[in-house]
Amino acid sequence: MKNAKVLLIIPAYNEEENILNTYKTIADYNKKNKTNYDVIVINDGSKDNTKKILEENNIPHINLIHNLGIGGAVQTGYKYAYYNDYDIAVQYDGDGQHDVRYVKDIIKPIIDKKADLVIGSRFVKKIDTFKSTLARRIGIRVISVFMKFATKKKIYDTTSGFRACSKDIIYDFSISYPNEYPEPITTAEVLKKKYVVDEVPVEMKEREGGVSSIRAWKNLYYMLNVCLALVAVKIRRYKKCQRV
Repeated sequence: MKNAKVLLIIPAYNEEENILNTYKTIADYNKKNKTNYDVIVINDGSKDNTKKILEENNIPHINLIHNLGIGGAVQTGYKYAYYNDYDIAVQYDGDGQHDVRYVKDIIKPIIDKKADLVIGSRFVKKIDTFKSTLARRIGIRVISVFMKFATKKKIYDTTSGFRACSKDIIYDFSISYPNEYPEPITTAEVLKKKYVVDEVPVEMKEREGGVSSIRAWKNLYYMLNVCLALVAVKIRRYKKCQRV
């Protein structure tokens, strides 16, 4: 796949401290490396100055009237990618944690037609210098066990939001995308539909500013609910969506 049309989908909720720098980092990378990664920021009903910053700096964006949550915001991005005929869509955080240098790595298996969904993983190789909390790392490992139970495939970084999707997956996600626990659940559903999922090593950074939407007290609740949802995925039957 030569000259693939690539879109970075950036969901943003109250990211006034980060979103401009995130966008400038991508724009600077494009200029220096002669890449052409398009960007769409999904402003998920932010209550701070995120909307103002996007408008004043002419950053491509969609303003959602109400806060839909991460699932609804990301699905809006996938709908945009589908209707604008992108070959690859990449989920990319607006808080500065994802590194644009690794986009080329997570889209390569799709360009080479070796994968449909590629996860930027902190755990497949020891290159990542950023360490999340012990509780979260334990939770990810437990979810990984349930992921293998549900799909028969080992996924190491089950909650990574740094992911690249092929044209078929873009369409699939534009039709159906869960609002809660979207990364592990959609990964499991994609595997059940017999798509090919791969992981490539990436390095992630500390959030540059603001507060994460996932607080420490939610970790156990999150893990238990994801595991129950994966059990449900295991017993359901799935089929691929036919692109129109």
